[in-house]
Amino acid sequence: MPEKILTSRRRVLFGAAIGAGALVTGCTSNASSSDESAATAPETAGKPGKPVTIGFAGPQADHGWLNAINENATRRAEQYEDVTLEITEGSNDTATQIGQITTLINKKVDVLVILPADGKALTQTGLEAMRAGIPVVNLDRIFNSPQAYRCWIGGDNYGMGLNAGRYIGERLKDVADAKVVELAGLDTLELTKQRTQGFDDALGNYPNITKVARQAAEFTVESGQAKMAQLLQAQKDFDALWNHDDDQGVGALRAIEQAGRDEFVMVGGAGSKSAMEAIQSDDSVLKATVLYPPTMAASAIDLARALGQGKGVSGLAELEIPSSLTLYSAIVTKDNVEDYLPTGFI
Repeated sequence: MPEKILTSRRRVLFGAAIGAGALVTGCTSNASSSDESAATAPETAGKPGKPVTIGFAGPQADHGWLNAINENATRRAEQYEDVTLEITEGSNDTATQIGQITTLINKKVDVLVILPADGKALTQTGLEAMRAGIPVVNLDRIFNSPQAYRCWIGGDNYGMGLNAGRYIGERLKDVADAKVVELAGLDTLELTKQRTQGFDDALGNYPNITKVARQAAEFTVESGQAKMAQLLQAQKDFDALWNHDDDQGVGALRAIEQAGRDEFVMVGGAGSKSAMEAIQSDDSVLKATVLYPPTMAASAIDLARALGQGKGVSGLAELEIPSSLTLYSAIVTKDNVEDYLPTGFI
């Protein structure tokens, strides 16, 4: 049965691509160096270039962050008169996604942007695209072989943990015998291990701080509430909590409110709109979140367009786009939340 492909070439303005999207916005070298608005309006970065058809394949949008990935890709493509986006119906089934990408290869799109449901399982498909002469921008979940993609762009899971730990460390550096707990994501995922390692490494610089408990959840509201309730019951007092994911953080906050606990500060992860609004309101324990920016999908479209037009990245001396681009995990607090709120995902 043929896979469903959705084609989009509407042109609407999307001015919310701050952070990751701003890194390579208007990235082709036809951008005007004097155009100060290029960071948020790529359609002003010069005259349209060679027409490029970009195939986009991602997983099922069953999480707020994944839905934001799809929206960022679609809206960025709509800003370019010279870009046509062929977007698949997202799937977490490996075989289905392979079939969708194969359809895009057979349609001879100019460039592929792929966020694989499983990087290892989709590696062979990436290799097939590259062998067919279609450059691949590998988004976030990396393929096993660098030969399967021309460019990788994604978040920094280790950096998330590192920056969360540094923020908490600085908050508690003058607190004697400070206690910290961690609400992690799925322990079966390598990204969860990387986030925890970064967190632990950062806390190692603060000898007054001890991590007294860690509980793994499942990136869902329900699991966040249940696992946080367990942590609260086991730990009668502590000074800080790092929660890996803002979706499960919704449930964690419910458990915290139900328990009537407010003696600690909470740091979230990924950068949801609800988390940023809570930080802005400053009426809960949630005081910061560490970004894992979904705007990376907008940047992936920028990079794919550059590849299709044979251009480099504006602001860099090289004639080609980079082979990899790791995004920074910024800390969002009350002081800067207004800058990042437009990038928050639902």
